[in-house]
Amino acid sequence: MTLIKSISGIRGTIGGAAGDGLTPLDIVKFTSAFGSWVTSNAENKKIVIGRDARISGEMVNNLVIGTLQGLGIDVIDLGLSTTPTVEVAVPAEQAAGGIILTASHNPKQWNALKLLNSKGEFISDTDGKEVLDIAEKSDFTYADVDHLGKLTHDDSYLQKHIDAVLALPLVDKAAIVKANFNVVIDCVNSTGGIFIPALLKALGVKTVHELFCEPDGKFPHNPEPLPENLIALSQEVLKKKANLGIAVDPDVDRLCFVCEDGNMFGEEYTLVAVADYVLQHNKGNTVSNLSSTRALRDVTEKAGGEYNAAAVGEVNVVNKMKETNAVIGGEGNGGVIYPELHYGRDALVGIALFLTHLAKSGKTVSALRASYPGYFISKNKITLTPEMDIDKLLLQVEEKYQKQPHSTIDGLKIEFDKEWVHLRRSNTEPIIRIYSEAGSETVANNLANKIIKDIKEILNLG
Repeated sequence: MTLIKSISGIRGTIGGAAGDGLTPLDIVKFTSAFGSWVTSNAENKKIVIGRDARISGEMVNNLVIGTLQGLGIDVIDLGLSTTPTVEVAVPAEQAAGGIILTASHNPKQWNALKLLNSKGEFISDTDGKEVLDIAEKSDFTYADVDHLGKLTHDDSYLQKHIDAVLALPLVDKAAIVKANFNVVIDCVNSTGGIFIPALLKALGVKTVHELFCEPDGKFPHNPEPLPENLIALSQEVLKKKANLGIAVDPDVDRLCFVCEDGNMFGEEYTLVAVADYVLQHNKGNTVSNLSSTRALRDVTEKAGGEYNAAAVGEVNVVNKMKETNAVIGGEGNGGVIYPELHYGRDALVGIALFLTHLAKSGKTVSALRASYPGYFISKNKITLTPEMDIDKLLLQVEEKYQKQPHSTIDGLKIEFDKEWVHLRRSNTEPIIRIYSEAGSETVANNLANKIIKDIKEILNLG
């Protein structure tokens, strides 16, 4: 059983002993801590919650609602929702904060509490540490019977979110209608199965073939939208002779596409394509995290903008976007952040902007992909053991490559001309991630293997 407390929230596997997994006791403890923290920093006592469709969702939802009410906090429950929808709802409701009940791309045995501030953005690392400190001390007081929080169910934000997307100046419904797209979607039996068909209908896409759109939480494949998990979508695109395939993760903040020929567009290129379209109409800067493709930098500089890299984690990307006044940003895992709507990864706005871009380009999806710089990212990992000194290990690797340009703002990123390798501890799993990028898959793999060999040699020496 696993319980991980990080910048990404409180995430764990369901079941087991308290403190070892995301048990009912842990859910109550961390909800109590967040509720206590958020209301001590706000004038009102109101929190918005929403959840994905995973099997444990209803159980977790009931515990969170009851705990917040017990603290005297009013709860607005969006029910089955998406991460970006809750992010939109928090400021719209003038709430003190929000909680999204989702473990994002993790398998069905996982769930999590993702914590939002009053702006509908993920809480900072500093704020997160305060919440964990409150939880550790059990420093919370519950309300008496006359001051329990009220519960309100609100299912209006599906439409409100879609309306906000369609109102964006760069979303062109007429162009999408004219293109007459034939689309296949894979929503991994979570809430994308509710939201994505509704969005596509609102955008005027008449032909939509649905795969795994029953929001019952029974994931038909590993829910992370990676190529090896999207074989059925690829096959269905070919079978239906569709223009493209669309896949989202369980909480609908990650987005990737399948080309008309069944090949993957590449989740790294979701942000690249959307940024290309935005930059054509709104010159400015961009941001992605250190593990994302260099192609965004190339596209940005070609458009006359400035690219900046942030540490991994949505809150870090958002902070860098605000600092540099970026017009578009996100992460190479298919996360698009478009500040004109809100500062959060949002597959709905990503779909609307991508379809507009595709319609206006007149290209096939594969031709659009071919118009961007061709980089390949090799993604590897090393499982952590308790005796590993990760900081010492990274320092030793840094020393070995000290003559190369490198960054230590998040783990260690080493650059070799237009190639790079990034080593960092995962926020969500007990592993070190090793990402490398180059102009070919072979070179990217060779670069990763070289660094992995260095690490193994260092560990053997230790």
